[in-house]
Amino acid sequence: MNYAKFAFTDAIKALQETQGSRLAYERVEKSNVVDGLSDNEIGFIEDRDSFYMASIGENGYPYIQHRGGPKGFVKVLDDKTIGMVDFTGNKQYISVGNIQTRPQVSIIMVSYPQKARLKLYADVRIVALEDDPALFEELDPADYKHRPERMMLFDIKAFDWNCPQHIMPRYTVEEIQAAFGPQKQYIEQLEAEIARLRAEKK
Repeated sequence: MNYAKFAFTDAIKALQETQGSRLAYERVEKSNVVDGLSDNEIGFIEDRDSFYMASIGENGYPYIQHRGGPKGFVKVLDDKTIGMVDFTGNKQYISVGNIQTRPQVSIIMVSYPQKARLKLYADVRIVALEDDPALFEELDPADYKHRPERMMLFDIKAFDWNCPQHIMPRYTVEEIQAAFGPQKQYIEQLEAEIARLRAEKK
């Protein structure tokens, strides 16, 4: 997988040339060859609770959709394939419809606390739930409240880590609770100690 060669079309290369970045990216094209997802990417993907996916419609326009679920709802099946159960939503089916005519998508996964961003190009395969029960059992987040409609398998064509610049750190409620957990516990201990000392003085 060579993300630079995959992503840099002639028009992009020409723009890089005029902006003075072509030589640097030409070196990247020659050296940045990765054979599949590494443990670093796999761990990052499996820790996500959301991502953004762009597909192309028959009208020629891109459509970007947010996909979310419990942490780990995107499963890594092997070093070139990730998969997920597609939950019932508003039933517009824009992404699914786009994929039926153009299976090529682009995905961005972000960790806001880490200021990390993984970009992926992939071809998508739609798999009916009844066509592969074993795969559904592997992909389905059983403890999460949802209604499954289909499965999506993403054949990774290229990926790259994006620059962390301009990613503003954000934290989930769970992350904030974990960060302040020890402080909360310490305050509760102090309050209990104060209550005990007050009781002794009476």
